[in-house]
Amino acid sequence: MNYLLATGRKFFGICIAGIGVLHFLYPGIRPIIIPDLTNIPSGLYWTVYLTAFVLIMTGLLIIIGKKYHTLSLIMGVVFLALFLFAHLPVFLSAGPQNTDLWVKLNKVLALSGGFFLISTINAPMPGNRTVISLYKLAPIGMYLFAIMLYNFSVGHILSMNGISTLVPKYIPFPKFWTFIGGIALMGSAISIFTGYKTEKITLLLAAVLFIWLLSLHLYYAVKYPQWKEGENFVGVITCMAFCGIALIISQRRAGNIPVRSPS
Repeated sequence: MNYLLATGRKFFGICIAGIGVLHFLYPGIRPIIIPDLTNIPSGLYWTVYLTAFVLIMTGLLIIIGKKYHTLSLIMGVVFLALFLFAHLPVFLSAGPQNTDLWVKLNKVLALSGGFFLISTINAPMPGNRTVISLYKLAPIGMYLFAIMLYNFSVGHILSMNGISTLVPKYIPFPKFWTFIGGIALMGSAISIFTGYKTEKITLLLAAVLFIWLLSLHLYYAVKYPQWKEGENFVGVITCMAFCGIALIISQRRAGNIPVRSPS
């Protein structure tokens, strides 16, 4: 298998398993999964451990490349449902000023797209009619990811003053890099939607995201590990997942993902 494709799959799997592990380190269902469920009664706390188990096992199967196709497809549907029925109503209720909810809303949408993309990698022909029907959703995966890229790009440009403060102090010209980051995200989103040079552009996007992972997200995770109950670690692993998704899309456009039509 193409090593970039395998790397992208493993990056994504590490993220999903990592989110599962965080459920053992901090209370309740993590907000990246379902918002406002950190305070769970002791009698229902088994749901937290069940969520953690499902995420960890799914992530591990994706990492090792075994029995992950149908599971990833189902998880793609689950995360899309979480976007529609858990995150979106809470965000609309809180209002657009709540940037934390807005960020998580977009991340869940992108992770749903990532699951759909993962499900198509060297996918065997499904025999179950339900799975065949679900596979019709798989092609939207990269567009769900592109929506997140576009939304984040707009955020970088319109809220440059605020987002530039997140650039670590050791990096000069924070507003310049914030603007360039927004342009990079928007260009990548447009490339995915139009199909224009998507292989090269998403490969460059993966490199940019990996640089952000090391220079920004990892920096804050190490410096402020307890911030908002591990949210900096969520930033690290989701950035890794998005880097992986970008790698997968770059190889998909190159024809290196032999998707067998389930029709």
